[in-house]
Amino acid sequence: MKKVGEIRKRIFLLWWFGITVNFCFLLVACFSHDETSVRRELRGITNTSKPRGPTISAVRLNTEDHGRVVIENGIVQITLSSPEGYILAISYDGIDNVLESRNEEPDRGYFDVVWNKPGKNSTFQRIHGTKFSVVSLDDNQAEISFVRTWSPSLEGENVPINIDQRYILRRGDSGFYSYTIFERPEGFPAVEVDQIRNVFKLQEERFVYMAISDTRQRYMPSMKDRETGQPLAYPEAVLLTNPSNEDFRGEVDDKYQYSCENKENRVHGWISVNAEAPMGFWVITPSNEFRNAGPIKQDLTSHVGPFALSMFVSTHYAGKEVTMEFQEGEPYKKVFGPIFVYLNSVSNSENPLTLWTDAVQKMSKEVKRWPYDFPQSQAYIPPSQRGTVFGRLLVQDWYIRGGRFQNADSAYIGLALPGAAGSWQRESKGYQFWTQASKKGYFVINNVVPGDYNLFAWVPGFIGDYRYNATITITPGRVIKLDSLIYNPPRSGSTVWKIGVPDRSAAEFFIPDPYPTLMNKLYNEQPKDKFRQYGLWEQYADLYPNSDLVYTVGVSSYDQDWFYAHVTRLRGNKTYEATTWQIRFNLQNDPFKGSYTLQLALAAAANSDLKIWINGGGNGPALFETGKFGGDSAIPRHGIHGLYWLFSIGVPSDVLVKGNNIIYLQQSFAINPFQGVMYDYIRLERPPTLGT
Repeated sequence: MKKVGEIRKRIFLLWWFGITVNFCFLLVACFSHDETSVRRELRGITNTSKPRGPTISAVRLNTEDHGRVVIENGIVQITLSSPEGYILAISYDGIDNVLESRNEEPDRGYFDVVWNKPGKNSTFQRIHGTKFSVVSLDDNQAEISFVRTWSPSLEGENVPINIDQRYILRRGDSGFYSYTIFERPEGFPAVEVDQIRNVFKLQEERFVYMAISDTRQRYMPSMKDRETGQPLAYPEAVLLTNPSNEDFRGEVDDKYQYSCENKENRVHGWISVNAEAPMGFWVITPSNEFRNAGPIKQDLTSHVGPFALSMFVSTHYAGKEVTMEFQEGEPYKKVFGPIFVYLNSVSNSENPLTLWTDAVQKMSKEVKRWPYDFPQSQAYIPPSQRGTVFGRLLVQDWYIRGGRFQNADSAYIGLALPGAAGSWQRESKGYQFWTQASKKGYFVINNVVPGDYNLFAWVPGFIGDYRYNATITITPGRVIKLDSLIYNPPRSGSTVWKIGVPDRSAAEFFIPDPYPTLMNKLYNEQPKDKFRQYGLWEQYADLYPNSDLVYTVGVSSYDQDWFYAHVTRLRGNKTYEATTWQIRFNLQNDPFKGSYTLQLALAAAANSDLKIWINGGGNGPALFETGKFGGDSAIPRHGIHGLYWLFSIGVPSDVLVKGNNIIYLQQSFAINPFQGVMYDYIRLERPPTLGT
């Protein structure tokens, strides 16, 4: 395995070899053709920098083969099982099937749901349609439907939701659209849904190079490499001990190392680096409105298989708190998608990595086209029936700049189902519409589906969540102008000291280098992604084998002295112990009378119980205790954040003293190495001295 730059150099050499071969043919042509012919050949080479575009044909639908539905447009051909709706084959550019034909037919391209009856274990279910129909068909577009209708006879065996899977193929498109409609009429039983997604399993021998972003792309090991490797402590992680390619030996592979926040998860996929026919397979998501839990929710993308996923709903990096919970008889309807599955190719004389560049450009075009005007379902809301909200958000902190208004620079502002401030990050049923404000706090939220919403926001650099105090009702075509909105972040008094940066992430804290024997080489020279390496949490015990972290305000530096995760310590024989961190600080004068406030913002929590004492050696009743909370698994799944938590903790002045003081933070629940919290920001405030 070469480093990313070396990988690209190798691909460039393959491309240059193709150019050289063609140039040799030109030399021959110089002796056997006239000048005009040679120039024509030269133009043929210099004009191959764009993916090839086959002749555009009308869209065609074929149902003559029993149990099969075929739609094609001269560029791509999709074969589906009928009435089940499984994608059996995707043909493109002379390749009969880019999906893995060795898999069973239901295990190539499918839609699945993970669900459970309340109080029962989860069930994984591929959705198996029972009725096929043609929604629309002409020379320019075909839309087909595969419906699975629930009935009481299916109770306990099938998720109690009517599910309609739709596929759209349009003339001239090098790919197809897919969307799914969920509907629960009144009277359906209660159910919980943890995961909703599309899965595409590609030809293993063809697709070997994966790309998620400009910097996160690499050659990938195979599924067999994982099967012959050594399973590590966390189930999805494998140490590659006997790979088919020696470059991978000693690396860790884990699908969670390739996770991505919703707001960044627009395009990802695979490249077939093949000298004969380089091609790409890409999943493009033009909008996040149908995904769960807001813009910074993290989820899976592509990973070893080769698999490409389109995640609509999951509990990844959040836990059961984001589960879709439906009560007995609760009605529901929502459209997930459309997404666009894009295929592209280049000639053997071109650099295969241009396929990624082309996919990014295609993604940008799809985003600009959103919302689409061609899906035929009445459940899908076209652009003409949507609304807009715009305004400006300002921040007012009475202890900063004398309470003068500040611009909510780059604030995240969105509409989600009504709820308490911050409820959007646990909300999975409804649509969410988010944008980032300008430097001066101005924002526009376009293309909002009609309904009732609350407007939420959070501002980098400030703790807490904002919620507009009135319900916003969107009707078709409505444009709502809001007055200047004022966010007053939590604040009780002036700052005594602070640790970290309030950005809902632990990225600014100390993240150790990975163990040399547990590396993913992709991230070796990418400091901002170092947290994605496996096993970093284990290094806490290496740094603090017998005693715990001590941070001294005014002396220590949070980027060097504050470990990124407050975890347990291994004591041997698979037993773990609680760890107690200390924050030491000095008050030069007698404490002010009244109540101080400890603002404690957490970036993640997993099966933890956080207790806090002040002075007294951490003995006696805790000043504050969370109780058992959190389930986001961000620590072992290489996420630098999960769900955000904020605790404003009153600190009586009589527990503080002039001179040296110590705050004790104990993560007291210690059963395994994956428990713990990540801190976002900690601030001690004096008692209030100003009226607001």
